[in-house]
Formats: sequence, structure tokens, C-alpha cells
Amino acid sequence: MAAPAFLHAAQKSTDARIDGVEYSYEDFLYRAPIKFGGNVVDRVTMLNVTMTMRSRAGKVAKGFGSMPMGNVWGFPSKLHTYGETLNAMKALTARLKPIIAGYQEYGHPLDVAHALMPSYMKAAAEVTREQKLKEPFPALCTLVTASPFDAALHDGFGKLHGRSSYQILSPEFVSHDLSHYLSPAFAGEYPDRYVTANPKSSMPLYHLVGAVDPLTSGDIAKRIGDGLPETLPEWIEYSGLDHLKIKLNGEDLNWDVNRVLSVERVAGETMRKRKVARWVYSLDFNEKCPNVEYLVACLRKVKEGSAAAYERIQYVEQPTKRDLKADRGNRMHEAAKLKPVVIDESLTSLEMLELAREMGYSGTALKACKGQGEALLMGAAAQKYKMFLCVQDLTCPGASLIHSAGLAAHVPTVAAIECNSRQYVPVANNGWEQRFPGVFDVRNGRVNTGVLDKPGLSAVA
Repeated sequence: MAAPAFLHAAQKSTDARIDGVEYSYEDFLYRAPIKFGGNVVDRVTMLNVTMTMRSRAGKVAKGFGSMPMGNVWGFPSKLHTYGETLNAMKALTARLKPIIAGYQEYGHPLDVAHALMPSYMKAAAEVTREQKLKEPFPALCTLVTASPFDAALHDGFGKLHGRSSYQILSPEFVSHDLSHYLSPAFAGEYPDRYVTANPKSSMPLYHLVGAVDPLTSGDIAKRIGDGLPETLPEWIEYSGLDHLKIKLNGEDLNWDVNRVLSVERVAGETMRKRKVARWVYSLDFNEKCPNVEYLVACLRKVKEGSAAAYERIQYVEQPTKRDLKADRGNRMHEAAKLKPVVIDESLTSLEMLELAREMGYSGTALKACKGQGEALLMGAAAQKYKMFLCVQDLTCPGASLIHSAGLAAHVPTVAAIECNSRQYVPVANNGWEQRFPGVFDVRNGRVNTGVLDKPGLSAVA
């Protein structure tokens, strides 16, 4: 593959190239199902990537990346089964390996990913044809499939230099300013302007209250009985929670309003017992609201039912369809006057971020499952535009949670962190709790992000 001209034009002694790529899968069943976007999920396939990096001086280091395949989220389909969309992602994975392994140019991870992205998208189109898919392989799903490769790239590059991946984003290491990756508005700015060199010492944990999760013991037909909490009060006591993310359906206004008010009632009783005066919520509709009027009505009815519950709402996630270009009339300006409204599934490029701003969205959700470099670039853009920022995971266990938590801990305006795997697939965290105390097993309401300061992305010490 011919190298893009920009890599030849701005070589650095710190540059590295890819010297080998391997990947494998792991499958886990959830201890309890999770519902989002109208689908109930009870399992996950992890894609794990090991990448060998070589410096110009011949030094070698291995990077590691991991991410849930997340096909139900990245490739939601009414035309294909769970197995078909997962197999399509695996087919793309098989195509990505030779593309990445065959790229022999030296550069910074941001440059390498930037050069390879068109090939990723082309490969996804080829999978659509070869798998005879009834709908195109989504751009979001392409980012998700490529994300553990990108994480391994950043991780290996950091280990080559003996530094955290967040400490190698300055002009000393990066050949181009952000205008090269984003737009002329970022001329003269480098990624290090928008991240901190060291992680926050700790961050509040956002606990997920799923749409099918029991709030009280009366909601449980049969207990799991594995020793972990099963109701909201039990989780609040166990993890010391004061941040709750509430999944909503977006198709039944009364149910959604009553769900928020029920969480307020149940959480309130427990918080008062614990003498906690302040706690907050986020609301996640997973694109199911038919229009912005539904969201505005939901917020106003919550306020009518409980002014305190309404005041606790910190932000609202992706209320309507992810395809903003096909839904331009569904503007968020009125809703954003009430609470920050955040894009999540829609965010696949700077173009989509700018379209979202035009449509009234006031916040952005960053996710490591869209790629480490992509998350850094979108985080920089969102900060420049003074948007509300949050980092969310994809029920990420093991190394993938370290990738997500590290991102949250180094983006200065992100205030809290998600860690859903401890609720739904803790078996995938076995061994990680001991290596990263206070990250996978939270007891004081805060994730111990201060330990995420090792070379690379910290996932493999």
C-alpha cells in the first residue's frame, strides 16, 4: 500500500510502524439481561487485538486492545438476526487484519488511523456485498469493529516510548495539528491541548438502571443468587452510588415518566437512609423517542410529578433516530433549553458533530468503542465548541473498560464514568479487579481512575 504523502512530508524520530497483528474472540453470558433500543441482550463477544509496534531505531513493543463487538448497538437491524450481524462484524475483522498488517509506513497512531480509515470503509462495503446483507454495513459499526485495533495501536505506541498514551499527543510526537484531522478552525492546536497528561484521581460512577432491571425485591420473580446486588437499593448501598443512568423506552410516555419517578422514589428512600443529600440522573432513550415533542413532554411531566427528580437530571442521551441527515426536521433546540441533549449513536465524524450542533444538540458522548483516536478528535472538537461532554461505555469489561475509563479520566470536562460490566457481565472482569483496585469493584461511589497512569492505555501492566 502506498503511503499517503503527508507521512513522508512530516517524519519524526518518534514515529513507529506496525510489525504484526493478531486477534481473538471471547464469549461471555450476562448474569442479567440489559435492554436498549428495544432489544434485550444477554451475551457479548469480545474482540481482542495484539499489535507489535516497531520504532525507527528498531525498538519493539506490543500493544493490546479489546472491545465488545456490540452488534446490537452498532448494527441494529430488523432484517438480520443477532448472529448475522455478529458474523458480518467478524467478516470485517478478518478483512481489517491484512489491511492493518500490510501498512508499513511510520507515523503517529493518529496518522496511521487517518490513512487507513478509507480502507476500513471500503472493506465494510465489500462485506455488505459478500455477505449479501439487506442493508449496508453501518459506519458506526465499522468504527466499533476497528476500535480494538486502534486501541492496540495507541497502546503499543505509548509503550514504545514508556509513556501514557495521553502524554504523546503534543507536537513532540504528533506531526500535524488538529486542522489536518478536523478543520481549519483548529489550526495551531494539538490534541494535548484537550486532554490532561495525568488522569483524574477518581471519578463518580454512573450506575445503569436498565429498563428491565428490578427496582425493588417485589420486581424479582427469582433471584440470581450470585452474591451481587439485584435491586436498586442494594446496588446503592453496595457501591455507594450517587449517579444513576435511567434507560427509558421512548415509546410509552406514561411508562417513561413513571419509571423516572419510581427511580426517584426508590433511590430517595435509600439516599435518605444513607444521609446523601445530592444525587443525579441521566436519561437514555436509545433513539426511541418519535420526536423532540415527546422528549419535551416527558421532561415536563417528570417536573410536574417531582420537581426534585427533574432538577437531578444532568443530561439526556440520543433521544431520537441516529440518522440525523434523514431526520433534519427533528431539532433539539427546545429540549436543550431544558437539559443538555447529547448525541451518541449519531457521532461518527466531525460532519455529524457539526450537523448535530446545527440541529440543537448541546452535548456529545465519547466512546472508546468508536476508536481511541476518533474519541480524542471528537473530544477536542466538542470542547472547542463548548459542548457538554460525557464518556460512556458499551458494557465494557476487562481491558475495554480500562480504555473507556482512561478516556474519561483524561478529558478534563468529563465529570463521571460508566462501568456497566460490573452489573451485567462481571465474569469477564475476573483477574482485572485485583490489578486495578477500585475500578471494577466500586464501593464508595467513585472509580479509582488514578491508577490509569501506566505506559500506553494502562490495560496491560
